[in-house]
Amino acid sequence: MATTATLRGVRLSAQKGRLVADQIRGLPVARALDILTFSTKKGARIIKAVLESAIANAEHNDGADIDELRVAMIYVDKAMTLKRSRARAKGRGAVIGKQTCHIKIAVGESPSRRSNA
Repeated sequence: MATTATLRGVRLSAQKGRLVADQIRGLPVARALDILTFSTKKGARIIKAVLESAIANAEHNDGADIDELRVAMIYVDKAMTLKRSRARAKGRGAVIGKQTCHIKIAVGESPSRRSNA
């Protein structure tokens, strides 16, 4: 059974978030937390917080054993773009788009260690 955590509208581009998400997809949560802790990317700090939330949800809501959890699913979707303007020459303006994204992580027990009881 997978337990999820979602963060919506975070100020990070989806492309940069996916670079970090690809590193931890399918890993045990302890290994994924280690990778995110020592990564220098901004997205790693944000995704680590969402992963910790998913782990806490699994422990509290489902009574899951933390040692057997894996990152079952992680995806980063593009969200709305914040439109900002910048003054340009001759009284014109240019639009600057500030990208946002939605992050969703699901953690679950590894299928080989799941009990049939």
